Amino acid sequence: MKIEKAVSRGIIVIGIICIAAFVASMRERYKIRTEQARLIISQGPTTEIPFTGDASMENIREIRRAIAAYEKRIEKYVQDAAKSANYWKLLSVRLQAQGLHGDALEALQHAIHYAPEDPLLHYYTGISAGIMAKSYLTFPGVNPSPVSGRENSREQYYRLAEEAFLRAIELDSRYLRPRYSLGVLYVFDLGRPADAIPHLERYLEISRGDVDTMFILAGAFYMLDRFQEAVDLYDRIIVLTSDEKKRLDAQNNRQIIMGRIYG
Repeated sequence: MKIEKAVSRGIIVIGIICIAAFVASMRERYKIRTEQARLIISQGPTTEIPFTGDASMENIREIRRAIAAYEKRIEKYVQDAAKSANYWKLLSVRLQAQGLHGDALEALQHAIHYAPEDPLLHYYTGISAGIMAKSYLTFPGVNPSPVSGRENSREQYYRLAEEAFLRAIELDSRYLRPRYSLGVLYVFDLGRPADAIPHLERYLEISRGDVDTMFILAGAFYMLDRFQEAVDLYDRIIVLTSDEKKRLDAQNNRQIIMGRIYG
């Protein structure tokens, strides 16, 4: 009997020790979870993936599933944004082809929102803005004051065209079309031939035989009384071009300038 009592007491003591250890362990886990919760709350809201205080493998798997779900949502958003950019770009091109440049500018604004570093979008913007500037008319009785928070004027469209071409060149320094268009804008529309020359010369450094660019550059030189440089360009055109009309135009322009030089 004494042995049985001693065994029973031993079992009870061991049970008490185990219970005490379990309670201590639970308190420690609760303390750790509480500190974790405070840390997460201090770093920001956790409404999307709330902290449950459960560090079990099942909870970790749930968090991983939530992360995977968010990654899918992010990927879908990226794909949708890319599709939107392509849609607005395509729409702007179609509108430009139909001569609807005002609507094309609105489409391009949306496209640039999704793809702000696409130089082609900025080039298209410059083209449509330049055409809108040339087409802008002030009808009698119409006040050209700001409309819907923006100045709807020829100058505003020209400014937009210039900024768009410059941005396209900034994004791709070897992109030639905006350089040519900027040269045309400066020489024929804005009367700023000096600003056109660096862009046209850079164009000819990359594409040395472009006759059309030579004509624009020769015109800029002529406007600035740099007659000999203009004559040199017309000489190059006469040698290079296979287009008879362009050759005749270059010869006529050269003759006019020679008359200015020698009276």
